Amino acid sequence: MAISHVLGYPRIGEKRALKFALESYWKGDLAPAALQAVGQALRADHWKKQQASGLDFVTVGDFSFYDHVLDHAVLFGAIPKRFGLPAISSEQDYFSLARGNASQPAMEMTKWFDTNYHYIVPELDKETAFSINAHDFLTQLDEAQKQGSAVKPVLLGPVSFLYLSKAKGFNRLDLLDALAGQYASLLQELHYRKIEWLQIDEPIFALDLDDEWLNAFDRAYAWFRTVRPKLLLTTYFANVSRYQANITRLPVDGVHIDLVRAPEQLAPWVNALPGHWVLSAGIVDGRNIWRNDLDKSLALLEPWVKVLGERLWIAPSCSLLHVPVTLLHEEKLDSEIKSWLAFADEKLQELVILTKALNLGVDAVADELAVSRAAIAARNNSDRVHAESVKKRVAALAAQNEERPAVFTKRRAVQQSTLKLPLLPTTTIGSFPQTVEIRASRAAFKQGAIGTAEYETQMQKQIEYAIREQEKLGLDVLVHGEAERNDMVEYFGEQLAGYAFSQNGWVQSYGSRCVKPPVIFGDVYRPQPMTVDTARYAQSLTKNYVKGMLTGPVTMLQWSFVRDDQPRETTALQLALAIRDEVDDLQKAGIAIIQIDEPAFREGLPLQKAAWAHYLKWAVRAFKLSAAVAENSTQIHTHMCYSEFNDILPAIAAMDADVITIETSRSHMELLDGFGEFAYPNEIGPGVYDIHSPRVPSADEMEALVRRAVEVIPVERLWINPDCGLKTRGWDETRQALQHMVDVAKKLRDELQVTA
Repeated sequence: MAISHVLGYPRIGEKRALKFALESYWKGDLAPAALQAVGQALRADHWKKQQASGLDFVTVGDFSFYDHVLDHAVLFGAIPKRFGLPAISSEQDYFSLARGNASQPAMEMTKWFDTNYHYIVPELDKETAFSINAHDFLTQLDEAQKQGSAVKPVLLGPVSFLYLSKAKGFNRLDLLDALAGQYASLLQELHYRKIEWLQIDEPIFALDLDDEWLNAFDRAYAWFRTVRPKLLLTTYFANVSRYQANITRLPVDGVHIDLVRAPEQLAPWVNALPGHWVLSAGIVDGRNIWRNDLDKSLALLEPWVKVLGERLWIAPSCSLLHVPVTLLHEEKLDSEIKSWLAFADEKLQELVILTKALNLGVDAVADELAVSRAAIAARNNSDRVHAESVKKRVAALAAQNEERPAVFTKRRAVQQSTLKLPLLPTTTIGSFPQTVEIRASRAAFKQGAIGTAEYETQMQKQIEYAIREQEKLGLDVLVHGEAERNDMVEYFGEQLAGYAFSQNGWVQSYGSRCVKPPVIFGDVYRPQPMTVDTARYAQSLTKNYVKGMLTGPVTMLQWSFVRDDQPRETTALQLALAIRDEVDDLQKAGIAIIQIDEPAFREGLPLQKAAWAHYLKWAVRAFKLSAAVAENSTQIHTHMCYSEFNDILPAIAAMDADVITIETSRSHMELLDGFGEFAYPNEIGPGVYDIHSPRVPSADEMEALVRRAVEVIPVERLWINPDCGLKTRGWDETRQALQHMVDVAKKLRDELQVTA
């Protein structure tokens, strides 16, 4: 009999209870015990759902108050020495690692593979001494066991933990045996607690691994040959068949594979599976929200049921962390589109239906299959999905100009002549604090308590406030502050055809930061201008230049739930044409500087290098298509953050933005080194302070970063700016930090003028 389980469940709660509890705690309004009670209640609810749906296991260890990789650093005692914490003994200690404190900036943060989830990067050094701090992990295990179901704990595997960590001046693998020994001790404890199965995630099998890292698995797992639970080695996000020989010789008891990303790997894995191993088939999409085609899934799995029997497990492709919690509260979502979707709770039901069909036959789930077939057919045949005019415009792109009118050096000369910006020009990335007042206005508008005219008036007041504050601070290039925008993707999606929106489709991005990705269900186009009136109004308030602010086509794609019935490339080109039209209208309205943000550009890169060239070709094309309509005098900016860029710098240069701004403060400008070694030809603004931490860096710290940047990039091509937008910060800290930034720029201009 096949059995069902999940690799992980969303942490935040149906109505974002975790987010609100965290932010209340950080403000000092919620006691530590009350925060812990919220976490305990959420975990209990998650396990009850898994029990009630009929899954054979409930998964434990997937909950976190901030990030699961940070939790593993705490679990195994990998606490950076700079924090002066021999152990994590309080909630305040824990959050100081992720958010920084008065004396130390936060640990680095970067993207989890090719998702929009951000993890905290462990910091290791030669003296790192691992130790077990398993109180929280075991407490959660005890809680789950008391609820009465079979429990399957989950751990991030030791090799992936080291791979995802950061180390300076030594080989991380020198620490492997010490770390694996601590894992082995924890596995023994789980065995003594009568845990039958442990899920051990090794997601780096999705990457291109050299022999040193592949051999590391043999070394690490040699520690797990004796007293332990059975081990389910979990992979996801890619075809891992090429590593079969490496995986099948490990002392584990089963493997999980992603059949959504790579269904072709099923047969090779069944044929190579050791006789006592289980195969966990990731057949339900853990990354997207479309209803599972149950007939298609059954057709893939049925040939192997008799071969594997009870050794066949049914699961999502990866953790459900990446999808919203439930469709239950989606009262306003279009009913037809809603019938095409499945969030986490609905995916639990899909797992159970598939398992029941495999165990008892399709007649046992005839009604459920009929509903599924009707929904799949309705979506495939819906007139709402297709727009012939959009398809024709994309088809005609071969004749479309995808290059700027002149090369960068000529554009730069024109822009210097017209814009007349100072050396080390200062700007921000786009957003300013989304205050309680702004959020209240938006809520009142959505609820119908105020009309459109009143809402627009209130937003204009907020825009004027942001402009005046920037003028007082002395910033050179201003932004309107984005008071009217709920989210940098959702805001544009609401004005584009082909998008749908949920009320509560929230997904965790990091910590308390949640996003509500819109759903691209059909062909995308721009019915009318989206930002022109707002940009024109903001520019009318000041003599400084105000940037027009747009989200780029790749980020619009990556941060949406994207239709899966056509290539992502095609959807990206549709989005590029919509943004292109907006760029054209903005410059015609007198906006001289336009920023087309692409923070997700690196995130979309395939995990295996063999697929990079194809992705980079169409991703660069999409950005260039959106910007090519800009005149030489129109300065095009882009922004990228919280990713590694060094391995794709030729593609970033090929995008040919006049100015790129990047996140560099958490890495102390290390990310900039690659741009210097590559001799990046255009202008660049390395971030000088971390906006994801409430900590306000001193002017001296910022000055040190700018001086570091000047060593790498010619000063005449440098801008000064924060790492990212300021939406999540408060005005007091924002003023302080920006004033330090402006003061540093003014101080260094005279000194560096001769160099320039």
